[in-house]
Amino acid sequence: ETRPHPDVLHSENIRLVAVSELRGLRVGPKLFQYVLKVFVQSVQLLYTLLRIDQPSYILLQQNPPGLPSIAVAWVAGLVWGSKLIVDWHNYGYTIMSLSHGRSHPLVLIAKWYEKLFGRLSDYNLCVTDAMKKDLWVNFKIKAVTLYDKPASYFKETPLDLQHNLYVKLAEDYEPFRPRYYRAVNPSAERSAFTERDGKSGNVVKTRGRPALLISSTSWTDLSALTSVLSSPDYERFIKEGAKLPALVCVITGKGPLKDYYNGLIQKLHFKHIQICTPWLEAEDYPLMLGSADLGVCLHKSSSGLDLPMKVVDMFGCCLPVCAIHFECLHELVKHNENGLIFRDSKELAEQLKMLFLEFPALEGKLHSFRENLRASRQLRWDQSWDQTVLPLLGNKE
Repeated sequence: ETRPHPDVLHSENIRLVAVSELRGLRVGPKLFQYVLKVFVQSVQLLYTLLRIDQPSYILLQQNPPGLPSIAVAWVAGLVWGSKLIVDWHNYGYTIMSLSHGRSHPLVLIAKWYEKLFGRLSDYNLCVTDAMKKDLWVNFKIKAVTLYDKPASYFKETPLDLQHNLYVKLAEDYEPFRPRYYRAVNPSAERSAFTERDGKSGNVVKTRGRPALLISSTSWTDLSALTSVLSSPDYERFIKEGAKLPALVCVITGKGPLKDYYNGLIQKLHFKHIQICTPWLEAEDYPLMLGSADLGVCLHKSSSGLDLPMKVVDMFGCCLPVCAIHFECLHELVKHNENGLIFRDSKELAEQLKMLFLEFPALEGKLHSFRENLRASRQLRWDQSWDQTVLPLLGNKE
């Protein structure tokens, strides 16, 4: 499991309480297993909540998963006399419907459950105005929109820290190793993207370096990206003389289809494209985002009402993105301003060619998107919380 970021681990105001993982419950029919798992988790969570000091508020962040956490948090709130805040990032029943269908009994029960306990909460937060409207129209739940904002450690990575990260990754991952050796400065420490002078310690970006593309994914749908990377178009354009850089594509995250897509990736053999799936520590992930040239987001919302947190983090690092379209994405990604929205792999391929033409020239769309993100001076998470949530709670501190 990924360790939390050191800022979380070392905070005096955060106490992490582990809930043991359930094992040995795979007995009987699947429905029975599911009901048993929910019951055992309910007991575990309630026991854990009732052992802490009495809280003024219980914040359920984030829903989903809300089964059984919303009901358990509500019961604990009754015992403690605490107010319950539900932070809606999506709906659990829409995620279940992806595998079971909208009319499946479990999906209908999950929808009823979220509707009931959502109404019993004292305060509700949500991540888009579209979700705020939907909660009221369909659930009669009044919510306040609190847009996800990046934590303070999501920022552009200084060049010396970029170099340290590349050198560290080069120990295990070939795409980060230098492409060629130059005898001009044999004392320099090199990566595929940077080199550090052995005498002065100064770090510079190497000439002719590859473009670094990053996609953080749950590995459930990489078809658009793998279609682009497996297409011969990009390589063909380079052979025909287009001034496009070599590509290093970093894919992070974990999910059920990771092994499947890794198998596909290993079968791809290119001259100008390298694909890497590194394991990144929590503190290295922001550094990677802050070092990349372009982010690609393949998040498809099950409800069409949430926004991809991975793009929020990328924008915190002033990293332009290409993101796949869904209904309310425009609340975050402004097409042709801080990134581009695509609908299929063909459109993504065209966008990559357009953005990376003449790379790394300091003109063109890629550079202007980054400048727009720098100029936007977006709020950070703690500032957004203070402005939106504290007044809601009547806390004037």
